[in-house]
Amino acid sequence: MRIPRGGGRLLLATCLGSLFVLLLYFQSVTKAEPEGNPSLSRTGKSRRSPLQALYNGDQQMDMLAAQRSLQGRRELLEQACLGHTRKRRVLSPEDLKHLIVDDKHSLIYCYVPKVACTNWKRILMVLTNGGRYSDPLDIPANEAHVTGNLRTLSEFTVPEINHRLRSYLKFIFVRDPFERLVSAYRNKFTRSYNTAFHKRYGTKIIRRHRKDPEPEALQKGDDVAFHEFVQYLVDPRTQREEPFNEHWERVHTLCHPCLIHYDVVGKYETLEPDAQAVLRLAGVENLLHFPTSGKSTRTDGNMAARFFKHISPLYQKKLFNLYRMDFLLFNYSMPDYLRS
Repeated sequence: MRIPRGGGRLLLATCLGSLFVLLLYFQSVTKAEPEGNPSLSRTGKSRRSPLQALYNGDQQMDMLAAQRSLQGRRELLEQACLGHTRKRRVLSPEDLKHLIVDDKHSLIYCYVPKVACTNWKRILMVLTNGGRYSDPLDIPANEAHVTGNLRTLSEFTVPEINHRLRSYLKFIFVRDPFERLVSAYRNKFTRSYNTAFHKRYGTKIIRRHRKDPEPEALQKGDDVAFHEFVQYLVDPRTQREEPFNEHWERVHTLCHPCLIHYDVVGKYETLEPDAQAVLRLAGVENLLHFPTSGKSTRTDGNMAARFFKHISPLYQKKLFNLYRMDFLLFNYSMPDYLRS
């Protein structure tokens, strides 16, 4: 078979790309084990890695109960993956953009918007920025989300990625899918300062799902109703046009928990003790504390119930099916407020 001019280079690039995703795939689906050699800090002194502290059952830490809880969640996630995912696929660099890396403390964190990710990014900026910050709350929220302030796993070479997936503590924090969804709606569509979201998504939602919209609403997009947001999410055209925004994208799509073995699955509902457990594993619990939420109108089950009260059973079912895998993988029950 004759290869067209330039085809050899194209074929070589394709093969190398396939090699990347295959290497990454086989590495990520294998359960991580702590390496025998303790990692070195910047001072050259050996230290116990977070992964070793977790899997070797460090008896010096007063967190045996917490470890049992975290182990139970890992096992439930693994069982759910085996029971509900039939086809495995390879990972690409695009899949790794939500995985933040802390080389100094051997940590990988997959951030999920609306699950305390701002404060986790602040924590990681304190840990990785060489003393520039000492208090997470000194970091403005908008600065925590600036691209480039933290490194993601997608920025590394294949061998570097595989090494970190194998030897770093990988953790994720999740939340009841519908409470997270209501929180995203409240933040992005009911706050006057989020004009970019209003223009980008609000105008499209109103144009598509509101009967006889006012010209001002079509121009500003700042008064999207929750039922219109739900209609937009379940509309098949939405995902055909583009991927979901990360604030309402499903966690299993952002973090790939059936392809990447997470050592710690924290939950928003038990945020403070779970966060403290991660900081203890990293050996930094005496240096900083996870910021507590000062919000007086935090989105909880009661608030979510009020929003879903006006959603028809048909659309409740469609939305539940859309987020079904997140409910299954992270052991969340169907909310009582959903109408059968």
